[in-house]
Order: sequence, then C-alpha cells, then structure tokens
Amino acid sequence: MASLSESEGTNRGSMWELDQNLDQPMDEEASRLKNMYREKKFSSVLLLRLAFQSLGVVFGDLGTSPLYVFYNAFPHGVDDEEDVIGALSLIIYTLTLIPLLKYVFVVLRANDNGQGGTFALYSLLCRHAKISTIPNQHKTDEDLTTYSRQTYEENSVGAKIKRWLEAHAYKRNCLLIVVLIGTCTAIGDGILTPAISVLSASGGIKVQNPNMSTDVVVIVAVIILIGLFSMQHYGTDKVGWLFAPIVLLWFILIGSVGALNIHKYKGSVLKAYNPVYIYRYFQRRNSDSWASLGGIMLSITGQAAYIIAHKDHVADAFYRSIPDSIYWPAFVIATAAAIVASQATISATYSIIKQALALGCFPRVKIVHTSKKFLGQIYIPDINWILLILCIAVTAGFKNQSQIGNAYGTAVVIVMLVTTFLMVPIMLLVWKSHWILVVTFIVLSLMVEIPYFSACLLKIDQGGWVPLVIATAFFIIMYVWHFCTVKRYEFEMHSKVSMAWILGLGPSLGLVRVPGIGFVYTELASGVPHIFSHFITNLPAIHSVVVFVCVKYLPVYTVPMDERFLVRRIGPKNFHIFRCVARYGYKDLHKKDEDFEKMLFNCLLSFLRLESMMEGYSDSDEFSVLEQKTEGSINNAFLAEKTNNNTMCSNGDLSYSSQDSIVPVQSPLRGNSLLRYSSQASHTVSDELEFLNRCKDAGVVHILGNTIILARRDSGIIKKIAVNYMYAFMRKICRENSVIFNVPHESLLNVGQIYYI
Repeated sequence: MASLSESEGTNRGSMWELDQNLDQPMDEEASRLKNMYREKKFSSVLLLRLAFQSLGVVFGDLGTSPLYVFYNAFPHGVDDEEDVIGALSLIIYTLTLIPLLKYVFVVLRANDNGQGGTFALYSLLCRHAKISTIPNQHKTDEDLTTYSRQTYEENSVGAKIKRWLEAHAYKRNCLLIVVLIGTCTAIGDGILTPAISVLSASGGIKVQNPNMSTDVVVIVAVIILIGLFSMQHYGTDKVGWLFAPIVLLWFILIGSVGALNIHKYKGSVLKAYNPVYIYRYFQRRNSDSWASLGGIMLSITGQAAYIIAHKDHVADAFYRSIPDSIYWPAFVIATAAAIVASQATISATYSIIKQALALGCFPRVKIVHTSKKFLGQIYIPDINWILLILCIAVTAGFKNQSQIGNAYGTAVVIVMLVTTFLMVPIMLLVWKSHWILVVTFIVLSLMVEIPYFSACLLKIDQGGWVPLVIATAFFIIMYVWHFCTVKRYEFEMHSKVSMAWILGLGPSLGLVRVPGIGFVYTELASGVPHIFSHFITNLPAIHSVVVFVCVKYLPVYTVPMDERFLVRRIGPKNFHIFRCVARYGYKDLHKKDEDFEKMLFNCLLSFLRLESMMEGYSDSDEFSVLEQKTEGSINNAFLAEKTNNNTMCSNGDLSYSSQDSIVPVQSPLRGNSLLRYSSQASHTVSDELEFLNRCKDAGVVHILGNTIILARRDSGIIKKIAVNYMYAFMRKICRENSVIFNVPHESLLNVGQIYYI
C-alpha cells in the first residue's frame, strides 16, 4: 500500500490528495467534446410536419370533451336555460384562465428545451439547484450543450431559494414526493381518458337504437380500446399522420354543428360571454352548482344552444344535436376523434414512465424507439398492456360516463395543482421573476383550481376514488424503487476503493493479468467500485485491460452523441486502466440496434489517438516532471496525467511529494532522466492500439454488480415489506442492466453483494 506523508493531519491527508490527483474529474474532456459539437437545425418544412402531427396527438384530448361535458355537468337534467348559460360561461372563462393564460402564456415557457410534463419541470429545477436525491452529477456535466442554467448574485432571491432548497434532505424529499404525486396522477389520466372518450363516442349507437342494451355499448368500447392499444407498437410518427386529419375534420364538424345550432335555436347562448351569469349560476343552484364543477372541468363544447331548446336531451346532447343527414359520418368521426384523444394521453404516459425510469423512480422496462428521425417517440410494451387492462376494467366496471367523468376530473385538477406549486420555484429560481408576479400567478391559479378541487372531493365516493387508487399504487411503486436506488448508490459511494490502493497493487494489480478486456459497470463517476475489489479479492486473475464504465442519467432531455462519452486513463500506462462515463438524458435510451460494447471500444481507441496527439504538443526536452502541478490550466492537467501515466512502481510502494508528483520510493531517476526513462518504457500509440485489438480478440467480459438490498433485522414491518418483498419482486420482474446494454450472456459476469439498510 502507499505510504502517507507526515502532513496527513492537515486538510484531508496526503492519501486523499493523492487519490484526487490520480482520479481527476474529466473537465478537459468535457470541454473538448462541447467545442466539437454543432447543434443540428431543422427545416421549416419539417417543423410544419411535426406541428401537423401534434394536432392529433396533443389537441385531441381537449377537443373531444363535447362528447361528455354537459352530461357530467348536469347528470340529473336541466331545469332552467340560465343554468346552461351559466355553465357555458364557466367553461368559457375556465378555458381562458387555465389553458390559455396559465398554460399557454406561463407554463409552456417553463419547457425543458421543448419537453414538458412534471418530470421535465423537476429536471429544470435539478439543474439550477442541488436537489436531486441521487447526487451523481459533476461540474463537468454543466459543460453539456443541453445543460442550460442560471447564475445568481449572492443576495438575490434566486440564491436564497437555492440555498433554502439545498439546506436539508427533507426539503428535497418533499419536492420529489410532490413531483411523484403529479406524475402518478397523470398516469391515471392516461387510463381514464381512453375509457371516457371511447365510451362516450360509442354511446352514439344507442341514440339511434334506444332499445339497445348498455352492455352492447360497453362491448363496442372495449373492442375499440383493444384495437387502439394493439396498434401502439407502430409508433406516434406513423399514427400521427393518420390522427391529424381526423382531428382536423373533428374540429370542423363540432364548429359547424355549434354554429348551426346557435343559428337554428337561440342566439341567446352568446350571453355566456357575460361573466355575470356565473354568479347567477351559483346563486340559483347552490350546492348543485358547486358539484357540477367536476363536470365543467372536462371543458369545451358548442351544444348549449341545443340543450336550451331540448332540456331533456342533456344525457346525449351531442349526438342529438347533429342533423340526421350527417349522423353516421359524424359518429365515425367522433369515434375516431375519441381514439385520437386516447392516443394523446397514452403517448404522454409512455413519456412520463421513460422520464421516471431515467431519474431512478421506476423499475427498468423495455422501451422501444419507434422513430429513427425524431427523439422521444417511444413505445413501452409492458406499460401498454397494463394500461389496456386498467382501461377495460374502468370501462366495464362503471359502464357510466358520469362516474368515469368524476374520476377524470379529479385526476386533471390534481395535476393542475402540482403544476402550480412547481411553477413557484421555477419562476423564482429559473426565471428570476419578481415576487409580485409570482404571488399574482399563484393567486389567480388557485382561485380557479381550489374550487374545482373541492368540487371533485365531493364526488370521491361517486368515482373520484379511482384516480386516487391508481395514483397511490404507482406512487408506492415509484417511491419504493427510488428509495432503494438511492440506498444502493449510497452503498456504492461509501464502499468505493481508493485509486491509491489500486496503484499500490502494482501493474499486475497483485493478480495474473489474462488477455482480454474487462468492462466493469458502476454507478460511480470517480473512484473504484466495491465490486471490483470484491472481484479481485475472490478471483486470482483480471483482464489485461480494465475499463470502469459509468452509465448515468442527467437532468437534461438529451445528451448529444458527440458529447455522450467521456474517457480518461487511470494510473500509469502499463496498468491499462481506463474510465468511461456514458451520459444520457431522460429522453435518450439504449436502442437495441446499437452495440454498446462496440461504442465503448471505439471511444477508447479515439481517446488513445487523441492522447497521443496532445502529448505531441509538449516539448519533452524542456519539461521537468517534478516541477509541474496537477491543478491549474488545461496544459497542466495533461502534463500531470502524463506523469501519472508514465511512472512505474518497481516495488509497489508510492510516496507523495510536495510537488504533487508520483515517484517510486528509492528510485534513482530524477529530473530529465525520469522523462527519458518514461519515454523508453511507455508504449507508442500504435503499439497500444495493437495491444487493445489483441485484447479484444482474446475476449471481452462485462462485469456487472448485483447488489441485493435487504432491510436490517431491527427494521420496522413497513420497511421490511417494502424492501424485502416489494423491491425484491420488482427487481425480479424488471429488465436487467445486461439486457439494456445489449450484453450477450456468454460475456456477462455478475458480482453479487448484499447490503443491509
């Protein structure tokens, strides 16, 4: 082992300093990659194409609410035409305040490089404050092209908010819990939207056949749902072209029918633009008006004129308001539009699961990238069939639009409240908004959302419990998985081995170096993982080339391929030890057609060529190793790395000099003679490349850690159930890392460990 100097008591000790110098951060490599990257530009034609596709996938959900909104607002019928006008007035101003003012003008500005959703907002906050519960980020990650963040003055409001959030772990955990609540409720929305949209559209069959049983409508809805989920594997890119024209026809249809009804029946419905009718609505209906908010939450329509003239047709007003001559074409378009609305929330659910998985909040599942052109268009088979089963259960279980509508409204309003609370730190921390603007936003948002939320609470026993149960189930899964993931990472951090210890073993690492390359996977971006020391302690041999591979996800939507891999050498050249950090964003994924092993090897070869080029820029005749510092400029970092790489340990003992240089104990080599010795001892780049290729031909082994998390014997019953049973079950059924990295079984070596928490 390396011997410590006499100054061990100062700072953190010489061994710590030695380890820092041996395993330095990849600042220079990250900076170099960023300078090499050039962001791609998209043509106007491509943007128009994507905008057209979004018409179906994004706006379908909001646009299909005419199928069910008035029935859910007035489940017991309408007594007075002013009630209809008041409800329509509520719809108009709700749309103005929430989707338009709040989301279009405020929330959409908080996008993460075009990505939206609860986790995208959370990722945006994680870049501006150290609130991530898995502290695997490093300063070098901030050099990424997609890693945008703000700087703050010491006494600014943003700096104070940042310090407040970072001060205690419980604040970070509370923020994560809020994010998980919003995320899980949004997943519930992805289950309820297909159920209510398709069931409402299928109800049109019964309008023309009043004697038809409700069970027939349910069966038709279930068949449509099965067909919808069965076509998900084709991907959004393909179905988007099919859905966009349907939604366009749907908007033309409902707009035309609305205008026709206003002209045909009573133009008095236009009085709904007067907000006074909202006051009259609440005054007339008392508690019934408050309860109807849960239905009005479901949003926009043009049926009010027809309902005023036909108060007894409120249950199926949409289909009855359509002229008989176009009834069946309208039924087909409505059914297709309901399918499109379902697709919007299904695609959003896939995206949410992918983001949760990347941030360590969901078990590993198979993710299929359905488009080679556009990032983020994915399909998750396991989640797809779970959603189908739950949708069928909700549809067949309720058989009733009203109860499903109550559940749907509850899910929507909870997501809205979570978004409002997350916008507060974003406005203060990211946008640096004045506190008056923040307070104004909160007050206006809560003035609308709190009444809707309270109205939904009144209908918990009428179907509103469904999204709560679904959200609770997903929340438990996410929180338990994340808790154990954090504990496993903490175990890796606390049990990692010093690089000085590795160097103390000598070039052979104290073992037989057999031909081949060993990729050792770890969650650590620095230090030697415990599985490696565990491995070499129990086995008598290690490969000629060892590469520590760290795969980590960052709070960015994507990491450009040109900036994804960071490689550096660890220790002297004759040790043949390297570190490779593969960085991904929450939209990135390991595509099955990519050979991760080949990518790693190519990055290693590129690093060696670049290393040789950079060494060529140094004037070795005038450079003295012992006079160089390992901290400072970029050149100093490279020269210090040369010192580490070219120094051999003849007897396995190292000493740490005051000049931050590593030299063998009792070595007769000094000054320029050390350079001449290292020059003679080091391999040329061609020799090392040839050596690596020979090692690759000899065989590649992927060494993965298999850390089993167990609760201590003195733990509580809840912790034991969560860790020993729930987490263990999820680990058993989820995909292994070897599958995600496309590692062949014949090249896989699992190193088992048990960690008690």
